[in-house]
Amino acid sequence: MGVLGLPRPSWMTGELETLADAARRFLEAEAVPHYDRWEKQGAVDRAFWTKAAGAGLLGAEVPEAYGGPGGSFAHDAVITRASGLAGTDGWGGPLHNAIVIPYVLHYGGEEQKRRLLPKLVSGELVGAIAMTEPGAGSDLQGVRTAAIRSGEGYAITGQKTFITNGHTANLIVLAAKTDPSLGAKGVSLFLVETDGLEGFRRGRNLDKIGLKANDTAELFFDGAKVPASALLGQAEGQGFAQLMQQLPQERLLIAIYAASRIERALAVTLDHVKARTAFGARLIDFQNTQFELAECKTEATVAQVFVDHCIERHLQGYLDVATAAMAKYWTTDLQCRIIDRCLQLHGGYGYINDYPIARMYRDARVERIYGGTNEIMKIVIARSL
Repeated sequence: MGVLGLPRPSWMTGELETLADAARRFLEAEAVPHYDRWEKQGAVDRAFWTKAAGAGLLGAEVPEAYGGPGGSFAHDAVITRASGLAGTDGWGGPLHNAIVIPYVLHYGGEEQKRRLLPKLVSGELVGAIAMTEPGAGSDLQGVRTAAIRSGEGYAITGQKTFITNGHTANLIVLAAKTDPSLGAKGVSLFLVETDGLEGFRRGRNLDKIGLKANDTAELFFDGAKVPASALLGQAEGQGFAQLMQQLPQERLLIAIYAASRIERALAVTLDHVKARTAFGARLIDFQNTQFELAECKTEATVAQVFVDHCIERHLQGYLDVATAAMAKYWTTDLQCRIIDRCLQLHGGYGYINDYPIARMYRDARVERIYGGTNEIMKIVIARSL
């Protein structure tokens, strides 16, 4: 039941519990022992993606007809939660699974699905999504990367930044303007396969505050030519609508990560305060410690129950944009507050990178920014009033 002591949520089945246990054991054996090295090298080993595929942790939502297990978002939610509880937040598998693959699955043509989805399940292709640019973050209408018709395809020119899996990915869902005069209606998405692609190059692996095990990079397109079949959807100009339709799941995914990291913060803090002594007593025996953790557990429980509610709504097909924004903004704000309080209970040890709480403190901060800043989330919520 975990540190929160919550019963199994209604959307969780016996099969999903088995997956959760298998994912936990795999990550503890194959990821956790290497994670410090991955942080130092700034990327997860490419070979790990193949191992994760072999363990059934890639492409859970892909139907059997396209080489997948035929699962649902519930399977990806379980895998994401397992990664958060294991502390392997820098691995970009959940983004590959629950953000990149759905674009191919929902909007791709039959040929695109049959060619790409099996490779995304096997790990032969690693996915990334490239929306953000130096001058366009939460405002996707400001995208300046251009895709101009050229012969039988398109020539893509532009720059992307803050791209998760940026140095590893070889399939990129790219947002570009096919008609700059139409604003949002001129945005199209492309499935760009980068292996051997002329005019494509990767910039530096960005030096971030946290999530150092993830290769977050700049991408450059200098007239890179892709075939017309790389267009996602049946016509140009559908990209903005496609992005908007998928953002609720992306934001729910972030909330799942935040809730799992909160639970992990509580678990490692409980271990610390039960083992550490001061003035002849364990830290857990001091009333201040008890009150702090009582408040944190209460807030963590509220967060997890809300996230489970959102997962259930999403599985039933009616998670709305505003509720997804609430989940993303509230859980990511909350995790920063709770992790900060847990770090304080560690004393000086909390400031040392050898302790998991220090890494969580660094890693958590970005979640209030990506997927749409929390300020943007409040605007989205306000529009529903």
